[in-house]
Amino acid sequence: MGAAGEGAGERTAGERTAGREQAVWTRATLGGSGRPLDLLTARFDRHRYAPHAHDEFTIGVCVAGAEIIDYRGGRICPRPGSIVVLGPGEMHTGGPAATDGYAYRALYAEVSLLTEGTLSVPDFREPLLDDPELATALRRAHTELSVCPDPLETESRVPWLLTALARRHSSARPVRDTVPGAGRVARAVRDRLADELLAPPSLAALAADLGLSRYQLLRAFRTSMGIPPYAWLAQYRVNRARCLLESGHRPAEAAALVGFADQAHLTRWFRRVLGVTPAAYRNSVQDARR
Repeated sequence: MGAAGEGAGERTAGERTAGREQAVWTRATLGGSGRPLDLLTARFDRHRYAPHAHDEFTIGVCVAGAEIIDYRGGRICPRPGSIVVLGPGEMHTGGPAATDGYAYRALYAEVSLLTEGTLSVPDFREPLLDDPELATALRRAHTELSVCPDPLETESRVPWLLTALARRHSSARPVRDTVPGAGRVARAVRDRLADELLAPPSLAALAADLGLSRYQLLRAFRTSMGIPPYAWLAQYRVNRARCLLESGHRPAEAAALVGFADQAHLTRWFRRVLGVTPAAYRNSVQDARR
């Protein structure tokens, strides 16, 4: 699984195509840290990577075909639904196992992202993992963050999923999950997000203010609210946008006024929460008033 190219842009760093082959890079940022998180969506028929290593953990999900990876003196063969975890600094190659090629999604996570919920750096003795539930969650998060790499959404989803990966499949011992005053913590986070919805603070900053780790904050919020912080804020924004649409604002105006990146981002969440597009909702409300 390949290395990130230099000069990556805010969303897509570049694209490689040769026939059906392509590699599209997206760069997301975890709020507060300023550090990028590179996401790769790749499809190769013939391309074979030269031996190389990454400074970060490479975490991939095979989505089609079959790949052969030479790693740690052996060979692994991911199939659709498999999770691959390659350690920092460890040499590996990658190439198609058959003529119909292979496709995968990968993210490149610095070590600290896998230690927020553990007491040590995780050691994955088996690089090829069978965990359908986690594979589906990683693939979905990768897909959605590649389309709109919102910092708060990235920060809410990625550390949580990587903690699950480390806890389930590595030798690292987990930290305690109990967060004293979880309800109070969740309410404090909720209120800050609501008050600063146009430029929400990072979870890392909120956690520091509350004397917690980011994982503890995520744990407290999800336990108390039932959803992660980014999802709560998105629904709060939808409700605010709904009022603006009812008062006559256009969807693009409403999106900007409640803090969504653009109208497409508002539409994505509006449909999730209310089942219709903002434009359809606005039209139906106006028709009812005539």
